[in-house]
Amino acid sequence: MSQKTLGLVHTSATLVPVFAELCSKYLPGVKVFNIVDDSLIKNTIACGELTASTSKRVVNYAASAEEAGADYILFTCSSIGPAVETAATLTGVPVLRVDQPMADRAVSSGKKIGVIATLSTTLEPTSDLVRRRAIVAGKEIELKAVLCEGAFDALMSGDAATHDKKVGDALKQLVNEVDVIVLAQASMARVVDTLSNSEKKVPILASPPIAMEYLATILNK
Repeated sequence: MSQKTLGLVHTSATLVPVFAELCSKYLPGVKVFNIVDDSLIKNTIACGELTASTSKRVVNYAASAEEAGADYILFTCSSIGPAVETAATLTGVPVLRVDQPMADRAVSSGKKIGVIATLSTTLEPTSDLVRRRAIVAGKEIELKAVLCEGAFDALMSGDAATHDKKVGDALKQLVNEVDVIVLAQASMARVVDTLSNSEKKVPILASPPIAMEYLATILNK
């Protein structure tokens, strides 16, 4: 059995060590390489939406990863998800958006699904994905989307405490209203660790480990 290669495409250099740790845990026998371009997310935030120009570059990165020898490609940012789905139709190897396995798990976990984000550019693509994966699964869901206003700006300005408080307060409220919660951004996962067991009344899902569990079922064969 030949060794498989996974190409990771990131919109932030901070995600490289996060996924390196997950790859060593879930995909120990798989070769991994990284492509990083933070202008993809910066341009999306600045424009308030995923533009055609940025989408084209996402498609090009998928092609580049394939040419570099990837057997499978994972894009680790949810905000560019729609462009990743386009890339998947134009690339000769499988291409996955990081939040799809998480969306599938949420749909299988309950009818009332909460989606929480600190960026509007991530909230809508992730919410849309959950709705579409529910249709694929033939399930009826009720979706509640929550935007933590000001949390992302606080984090970018170095005020992690304010970010964590805003996200934490929103999570504590949302757990009383839904069956499962989806974190639209992996950067919010650390806040979950600060909640007590009694405050985590429902499953709270983060995309990176769930995506890696999914890839392990494919690439470890």
